[in-house]
Amino acid sequence: MNKKIASTPEAWDERQLGADEQYVAVAGPEHDAALDQTLGLKLISIRLPESLIEDFKNIATINGGMGYQTLMRQVLKRFATSELKMIARDCAEQVQRAKAEAAAAPAPRASQRKAA
Repeated sequence: MNKKIASTPEAWDERQLGADEQYVAVAGPEHDAALDQTLGLKLISIRLPESLIEDFKNIATINGGMGYQTLMRQVLKRFATSELKMIARDCAEQVQRAKAEAAAAPAPRASQRKAA
């Protein structure tokens, strides 16, 4: 007799639920569009050197056997996130420099204000 396991996040995390192969099914191509939309994915085509693809395949295998395309997606996401943070930091520094320069500039004289 099977013991019923409560559906809690811990039961899923500890693989008490959802890890039995009898409940696994592969989603067919008819589900691709719905999966892509749900996950926010878009299919693209890109030409890459074969050696780079082989490198990603080897790295993916060494790091837990994930798919190389999944690894590429993770690498691209990390790169984009890092670049956006760097751009934001650069913009913030430019704003701070502009504020500092404005604060350090001498105040215009009364005669200069009238002319303006």
